[in-house]
Formats: sequence, structure tokens, C-alpha cells
Amino acid sequence: MPSQTIQWFPGHMAKTRRMITEDLKLVDIIFELLDARVPLSSQNPEIPKLTAGKPRLTLLSKASLADRTATEKWKDYFQKNGRPYIFYDLRTGYGVGDIAEAAKELCRDKLERYAQKGMAGRTLKAMVVGIPNVGKSSLINRLATDKKAKVEDRPGVTRTAQWVTTRIGIDLLDMPGVLWPKFDDRIVGENLALTGAVKDEITDTETLAVILCSRLRAAYPELLCSRYKLTPGEIDGPEDWEVAELIGKKRGFLISGGEVDFERTAKMLLDEFRDGTIGEMTLELPKEV
Repeated sequence: MPSQTIQWFPGHMAKTRRMITEDLKLVDIIFELLDARVPLSSQNPEIPKLTAGKPRLTLLSKASLADRTATEKWKDYFQKNGRPYIFYDLRTGYGVGDIAEAAKELCRDKLERYAQKGMAGRTLKAMVVGIPNVGKSSLINRLATDKKAKVEDRPGVTRTAQWVTTRIGIDLLDMPGVLWPKFDDRIVGENLALTGAVKDEITDTETLAVILCSRLRAAYPELLCSRYKLTPGEIDGPEDWEVAELIGKKRGFLISGGEVDFERTAKMLLDEFRDGTIGEMTLELPKEV
């Protein structure tokens, strides 16, 4: 059985904080990317303070991986808070076409001032911020006239700020994704690790998979049973780690002596959650407004 604690060491954001502060004067609007499966956990709490004074458009990525009922609750939450938002998904193209119009609406007063000064048609400039692996570079590449942002399915790929020209009439400044120094809430840290914002190399993936089983048993038991051919009785009584072990056994992930290869099982569970193979899921709901 794996250990019951999980540790990670989020990157220090001093350099990115300094870059955001220095480059803020160069942009008209902030594009803050969040993960649609964990909208609260994926918000860097320092971003609103660092970008104060600039319009901020919240873009929630990977919408096709999120629970649609939960997404509607998040939409209500953002609306009640008067917070401009767009849920979008690069797999389906959902919401991507709404980004430019929403940005220009938020910057309408500024665009009118530009027009009065004879600068009609001036290209808006947006700073793109967000935690690692939230999909910043992928979105930028979808919008770009030339693919310039490096993309890999792991956190921490973008190292420096870079300007990218897009086909939607907005120049984007891609900032490095970085986590804040300390997670005050254990659940927030777990959510970030589960969705891949924290590098698997610095977490205990076996314990993380057990945590995932616990979450799925509580919130999405039907999806868990359907994907791994389990019965409600098989997930109702055992410990979380025993459910993960049973899944590994059913998949035939065995090593010498007939024991379950827990490392392989954990990787499979995390991969299938992250790519939506298990089903559409959201790990947190909005708190009361």
C-alpha cells in the first residue's frame, strides 16, 4: 500500500512576478487561464493583485473534460461575481471564437480613446497568465498566425515571456506558468497535482492515484465502475488503495508473485483521468457567493 501523504514543491514565482509587473504597462488586457475542472484551485491568488488596474478576462480551458452540470454552476458563479469569462476547448473549438469579441468589449473604452486620437484599428495587446500545464501555449498556437509557443503535455515548458501575433487582431504576451510558493489548502494542492499542474516527478503518483480513487468513489462512482468494469459493491466497502489495486488486477498489471504493479496502475489511472478517458469530471464546485 502506498503512503498516505503527498508532497510537492511548487516553483518560486519571484521571477515571473517581476516580469508581470514590468510588462504590465505594455498590455491592454489580461487573459487569465484556468482549468475548467478546477476553476478555483487553478487560480494563482497573486494574479489579481499583480494585474490590478487592467481588464481581466478569465478563460477556462479543457471544457470538454469537465462535468457539464458543474460547468453551469461555475458560469452562474462568475456571472454573480461580475467576472467576465469564457469556457473553451481546443479539441472541439468550443468557445475559442468568442475570445476576441469578449476582449474587445472589455477594452471598448480604450479602443474608443485610440480612435479619437487617430489610432483606429490599433491592435490590442494581451498578457496571457496561468499556472503550468493549463494550456496557455496550446491556445496561443491555435490563435497565432505562426506557431511559435513551445507545447508539451507537461508543466513548466514556457520559460520566458514571448510576443505572438494572432489572426484575431490581438497580440499575445505569453508568460511562464508558475505555481505560488505555498498551498494553504491541501485539497487545492491535490487538485493541481491530479490535473497535472505539478510535475509527477516531484509527487508520489501512487498516493495521488489513491486520492483520485477516493474522489471518484465519492463524486463519480458510475463512471469509475463503467470504465474499470467494477460493481458498486466492489467500490463501496474497501479502502481507497484497495480499489486502485483491484483496478490494476482487472487490467492485468501484475508483477512476479501475482502482486499488482501499483506504479503502472497509478500512471494509467492518472493518464486516463487527465485525458478524459474515464469521463467528464470536475473536482470542485463553487463556494457560496
